[in-house]
Amino acid sequence: MPTILIVDDEEDIRDLISMNLLREKDYTVIEAADGLEALASAKAQSPDLIVLDLMLPGMDGLTVCKNLKENANTKAIPVIMLTAKGRLEERIGGLEIGADDYLAKPFSPKELMLRIRNLIRRSNPNQGSDVIGMGPFSLDKSALKLVLEGEEIDLTSTEFKLLLCLIESPGVTQERATLLKRVWGYSDMIQTRTLDTHIKRLREKLGDFGPMIETSRGIGYRFCES
Repeated sequence: MPTILIVDDEEDIRDLISMNLLREKDYTVIEAADGLEALASAKAQSPDLIVLDLMLPGMDGLTVCKNLKENANTKAIPVIMLTAKGRLEERIGGLEIGADDYLAKPFSPKELMLRIRNLIRRSNPNQGSDVIGMGPFSLDKSALKLVLEGEEIDLTSTEFKLLLCLIESPGVTQERATLLKRVWGYSDMIQTRTLDTHIKRLREKLGDFGPMIETSRGIGYRFCES
């Protein structure tokens, strides 16, 4: 069963998330009450996903996330941030340093469970190599690896999924709602800058090939082969 690390200094919040996870009987749960304990648990137990509050004693959640993404042994662990409602700068900051998703407090436990399931499913693909080639791009869906002109590019699982969705339909504009649903599992009604932030970071990692991801103003994005 996937192991979920819940990091929050409020015991009531940890209990709420833990209860919902254990109710589904599909997860193992571990907990941490501060940033330093969270880092130690992540490195020692290699959880399959981390639910990370930003306001933590000892070390704040943004610093914890940054440390996780800079460590070779923990950088691939998906992170869902819990942020104070309305703190847009915190959410953007977390996404920019590699967090995969965020949820504002107070949150719906049902929505959190949905996001956890989606991230776990994306980060644990079926075994066996399944490579897609497109020009200089080579994407291994089983290993979540991108090789670009012979060089492996370090992508998060969410960035890989987003690029894969675009490359699988070259030249076709993918609507924002479609990408949000396919990559994050969001409903069409959700208003979020998550997609734009990930597109910006993905273009930066692709370097000279970043412009191949084109913006269709007011509609969405598309992958252009040339």
